[in-house]
Amino acid sequence: MSETRDTQDLIENRTLEELSIGESAEMVRVLEQSDIELFAVMSGDVNPAHLDAAYANGTALHHVIAHGMWGGALISAVLGTRLPGPGTIYVDQSLHFRRPVAIGDTITVRVTVAQIDLDSGQVTLDCLCRNQHGKVAIEGQAQVLAPRQKVRCAVTALPMVRMHMPGARFGALVDQARSLPPLATAVVHPCDALSLTGALQAQSAGLIDPYWVGPIARIIATATEAGVTLDPGRIIDAPHSHGAAEAAVALVRAGQVHALMKGKLHTDELLEAVLHRTLGLRTERRLSHVFALDVPDHDRMLFITDAAINIAPDLTTLADIVQNALDLAIALGIETPRAALLSAVETVTAKLPSTLLAAAICKMHDRGQITGGLVDGPLAFDNAISPMAVAAKGIVSEVAGRADILVAPNLESGNMIAKQLIHLARAESAGVALGASVPIILTSRSDSAAARLASCALARLLAAASQKGAV
Repeated sequence: MSETRDTQDLIENRTLEELSIGESAEMVRVLEQSDIELFAVMSGDVNPAHLDAAYANGTALHHVIAHGMWGGALISAVLGTRLPGPGTIYVDQSLHFRRPVAIGDTITVRVTVAQIDLDSGQVTLDCLCRNQHGKVAIEGQAQVLAPRQKVRCAVTALPMVRMHMPGARFGALVDQARSLPPLATAVVHPCDALSLTGALQAQSAGLIDPYWVGPIARIIATATEAGVTLDPGRIIDAPHSHGAAEAAVALVRAGQVHALMKGKLHTDELLEAVLHRTLGLRTERRLSHVFALDVPDHDRMLFITDAAINIAPDLTTLADIVQNALDLAIALGIETPRAALLSAVETVTAKLPSTLLAAAICKMHDRGQITGGLVDGPLAFDNAISPMAVAAKGIVSEVAGRADILVAPNLESGNMIAKQLIHLARAESAGVALGASVPIILTSRSDSAAARLASCALARLLAAASQKGAV
């Protein structure tokens, strides 16, 4: 009897002539949630008993279980790579499922040679899968044609598989916001299908209670083209996009709405009305924008600021940018958000003005001039998000390697970080502008429906926190 190891740099078969009755090989695997998800993706088997914990809890087993053929696939792996190994051809397989396999179970798969027919080359192997308690999960028999030529080769390198559920974090945000009453929102110049239908989707989701502000004829024509009907009592007529921005701001000042949502107009047009010195929505804070990014493979949502409004912030502006971002994160339920002031290095040097600003911001936070969360910097991008980079450089920080908020030194770098994550790392993005008397939902024509909903959820949660005085 010979045993093969669970991990090998080389795989070598046992030819028909080399096999003997009673010879066996095995492998050990621990079932993880990702195994179930990957098997479902590969097979198309989306039975909720395997994927929906709430559903599975109501079944006789009261927990999620592996697909039965996950164990069958492990048997196939042992036959094809270990005994007999490369060159083996499946002829028949019987499987009997004795007990389910749950997440966390350790499964030992063993195949044992039971019969050998030298004339036909057919070999029968007993197949057994036991859990960590020694209980049989699967048993059966396999019939194979054993290889006649010796094979010894390197293990083929496999691609890395990354499991990511698109929209999961944003979905959680939307669910959180749905628990609140819809936010009265002025949708500014919704004169194209994207901006109109995006707002309607947010309304259907229970996130906003919209007023449509713009040229009434164009709004109605857009709605007709999109196949929807709007309440005429909620359309506020304005002659053009500039006028729509001014009228929307007036609705806020009158207390009729508590948020703005950008439609088909330039961001500058909207912000010009918002920042009007006497008729706008200014506060003591500078206006700033925050991207919320759900990045695949990252363990938390990232917030990037400011990548859309302030080009080259000075110390006062940067302090407001940091405070706005901390307030948003707290409003979303992050009790102690960590903000990293980014630069090219993690040391303070007069050669890089951004490091001086970062150091000053940290001291302002120490003195209570910026409140909430934790703030540290300067930190290079890798030191802000990677615990491995932090350990390699010996950085001692409560923020480094675990940052929730990445504060860019200027608009160009912030915009590049956000767009690189969106287009190269396939991050999903949402965004909101803060610092005015109400949240401003700044959507882009390229935003998906999920991104528009998430942006509305950000605004809804921020408005609720503001009303409670939490931020």
